[in-house]
Amino acid sequence: MSDLRLLDRAEQRVSASTEGGALALAAKLPSLIVAAKEVAASVTHGMHGRRRAGIGETFWQFRPFVAGESTTGIDWRRSARDDRIYIREREWEAAHSVAIWIDRSPSMGFISNLARQSKSDRALVLGLAAADLLVRGGERVSLLGLTRPLASRSIVAQFAEAMIAEERAAGYQAAELAPNLMLPPRSHALLISDFLSEPAQIAARIKALAARGAHGYLVMIADPAEETFPFAGHTEFLDVDSSSRLRVGQAESFRRDYIARLAAHREAIRQAAHQLGWTLLLHRTDRPASEALLALRLRLDADIAGMAR
Repeated sequence: MSDLRLLDRAEQRVSASTEGGALALAAKLPSLIVAAKEVAASVTHGMHGRRRAGIGETFWQFRPFVAGESTTGIDWRRSARDDRIYIREREWEAAHSVAIWIDRSPSMGFISNLARQSKSDRALVLGLAAADLLVRGGERVSLLGLTRPLASRSIVAQFAEAMIAEERAAGYQAAELAPNLMLPPRSHALLISDFLSEPAQIAARIKALAARGAHGYLVMIADPAEETFPFAGHTEFLDVDSSSRLRVGQAESFRRDYIARLAAHREAIRQAAHQLGWTLLLHRTDRPASEALLALRLRLDADIAGMAR
């Protein structure tokens, strides 16, 4: 009986922790959604839609029937309401869908006094803004492992609901790596994270995602303190993923080695991405989110246009 009571208490603690995480996410999402929409709007100018007619399941538009073409596409119900014959066109879906993954693991909660936002908040803003921007451009977007590809103008709200529901699920733990899935050919993946896991693990995961030919983009989020290592004197470093801690007397003596190891870590990830034809973009949280979104949009536009030729 005592074992059952202990188990019940443990389950209650897990449930409370899970619900607390979901409530925390729900509390901050409204302001992040507003920020995401503002960032998306700031880089929308000049963007041209890429939707086109073709083979697919999603209705796109009605257009007048042209003499000589096949009658199989005629929508007789729509035609009956007018004195013209209309073709029901469906959207061409063979090439473009973008799966987005946003890292919400504990290390992403870091924020220094040099940053504008925590890494987690910036990743959420960028991920939601990218989804909004892509849908405006006619693409279909999913949350990797959580939703199917969507082309809804309410994409940001739907993504927010999906993430809250995930955090409320029993046993939820934020993963440091993207889901171990295989994406369809000619699709795209957008992974937003600090990518502080082992490079070999990251390389294996993106290789799995790209196994059928998917193209991808890694947006590496970094706090400026993680890059410059502005610590000196007696300093205690805590591991957010465990109870480990390190106390040092002269933190500045570690700066050179730390920066060298960080550069090697990033280069290993860059090489892993490059071998698959993927792109790595670095974004610091002391810079405007619009900078990263604009760079990402230009890269996506170029790659999608190239695939459509």
